[in-house]
Amino acid sequence: MFQTFELKNLETFPRELDTLLKRQKAAIDELAKNDSDDYDTIVKPLEEMDEERSLFFTPLSHLNSVMNSEATQKAYEESLPLLSRFHSEVSQNTALFEKLKRIETDNLHRWKVLENEIRDFRLSGAELPEAQKKELEAIDLELSELSNRFSQNLLDATNAYELIVENEEDVAGLPESDLAAARFEEEGWVKYRFTLQIPSYLAYITYGPNRELREKLYRAYTTRAPENAAVIDRILELREKKAKLLGFANYAEYALQSRDANYEEEVLEFLETLTKMSRKQGEAELEELRDFARRTDGLEELASYDVAYYSEKLKKHLFDFDENDTKPYFEREKVLAGLLEIVSELFDMRFEPVDVPVWHPTVRPYDIYRHDELSGRIYFDLEARKEKRGGAWMHDWETRFVDTQGTTHLPSAFVVGNFAPATGETPSLLRHDDVVTLFHEMGHAIHHLFSAVDERSVSGINGVAWDVVEFPSQFLENFAYEAAILRRFAFHYESGESIPEDLLQRIKAAKNFQAALGMLRQLEFATFDFRLHQKLYQGEEVQQLLDEVRKQTSPLKPPAYNRFQHGFAHIFAGGYAAGYYSYKWAEVLSADAFFACVDEEGNFVKEKAEGYYRFILSQGGSEEMSRLYQEWLGRKPRLQSLLKLYGIGE
Repeated sequence: MFQTFELKNLETFPRELDTLLKRQKAAIDELAKNDSDDYDTIVKPLEEMDEERSLFFTPLSHLNSVMNSEATQKAYEESLPLLSRFHSEVSQNTALFEKLKRIETDNLHRWKVLENEIRDFRLSGAELPEAQKKELEAIDLELSELSNRFSQNLLDATNAYELIVENEEDVAGLPESDLAAARFEEEGWVKYRFTLQIPSYLAYITYGPNRELREKLYRAYTTRAPENAAVIDRILELREKKAKLLGFANYAEYALQSRDANYEEEVLEFLETLTKMSRKQGEAELEELRDFARRTDGLEELASYDVAYYSEKLKKHLFDFDENDTKPYFEREKVLAGLLEIVSELFDMRFEPVDVPVWHPTVRPYDIYRHDELSGRIYFDLEARKEKRGGAWMHDWETRFVDTQGTTHLPSAFVVGNFAPATGETPSLLRHDDVVTLFHEMGHAIHHLFSAVDERSVSGINGVAWDVVEFPSQFLENFAYEAAILRRFAFHYESGESIPEDLLQRIKAAKNFQAALGMLRQLEFATFDFRLHQKLYQGEEVQQLLDEVRKQTSPLKPPAYNRFQHGFAHIFAGGYAAGYYSYKWAEVLSADAFFACVDEEGNFVKEKAEGYYRFILSQGGSEEMSRLYQEWLGRKPRLQSLLKLYGIGE
């Protein structure tokens, strides 16, 4: 059965964690001394301890992201050094390392577990002299603390800023749902509050008619957390030091040891090829936007803080499409119900609401059944609130595996979003972009939840190479543009009328609006990240590198004050260091798979859905994704499919 999500005593949490880790450390030392070289005797208990740690710690790390408070911050920050030290000590346990190397198996999944474990031991310094092991342990501990500091600085800076708008003319044209979220009264006057939280920020930067206020908000957003400059320098210094300590030329080479891509040159060539193939169309798209702004408002020089505003107007002009037009048809509860229905039909699943403890009243938990047998649990936490960090993500908690007693443990996961909350006047209404985001995160969730693998280390998203982990999420999000899918849940929240056919056509037509500019922006982030980790950059060198990359990837030069890197949490507070290219790397898989799996109407072909479940979703990280893909479709993915998906070069 599943764990109950509960708020532990935050004051005593670090002490309880320390006790658990000391007990596990002693148990691991005993396993290392054990005379047996049997997989079930040695590896299975290790996996059960991994699960125990996850069950204990994940609720705190999750709460620190979705219900952030001084108490969660304190408990989390005090726990990180304990975990970092534990992982460093275990990963440098020479006796355990030698034992794992002696274990033999003819089971493919178990062989993959052992291969990964031995690789990770080597990457953790198991073969280093004792003094260097201690040095590596100190580096990992400090990196863990720095990542948390980066994230906390960003959250604090996001919450510290607000833009108060008092003139009604300055909010003219904003969607009513966004106005309702921003509106407040003070001394009898109606005013509007905009913050740097994504729903609020996007509302004004996209629809706000006052250019000075857009620039003010943009400046605040792109100059957040300047103290992260020093954090970045130290993180880069320590990553470089760690890589060289382990015998690699740089951190990028180190990171690729556990990725689908093999060589630095392979990644850079991939990014450069996509950049070259997208640049010409990107420049044409920007020139079209400049010309539109000039004709519309006499704007002589388009700036970065104008792009979203005029892009939205141009999209409406070209396609008569405005995200605001779609919001009344995407009521959050109906979208969620429709998504669950679609996933159920494709993969023979059933989602049943369940009454279990949750961390916030808006959270929606469901039990998952496959062929009427309980197989998993999922929690949806979709509304933006002050205590939640920005963005959207899937967080795995429990993992599907079979323990030493032969008991099958079932998986669970959290899907988190920052969608506009319900107000007194309207329910929570989603932009179509939010619908795409929800499909994306659900793709991650089902990759974890639909596993049929018995070995925990390669079940669900465990053991999946970082640069292909986005494949299932991107694959599912592609269906959020298909009319056949949207018709199933897009109904006007007031009248109940189905979404008009012409609006569905406009959503599809507008899908690839400015696709090349969007591609180039992602390639900018990916190229900057990868090159940043190929040698040590410090101080202004970081900005200089970003400026250099932008010359190749960005047709529009951003303002000099823009310090995007200070908010680049993916690589400084997440797991994407030297791996942001993964989004595009995986998207080649997802685009190619999408075209292999849909009919002319955009419906998922049931036969292909079964194959996708059997070869991809259910297999987790038990084999290399490139091999699973080859087994599924009988060929390698085609790069051209990605360009076709975006209509680039057509």
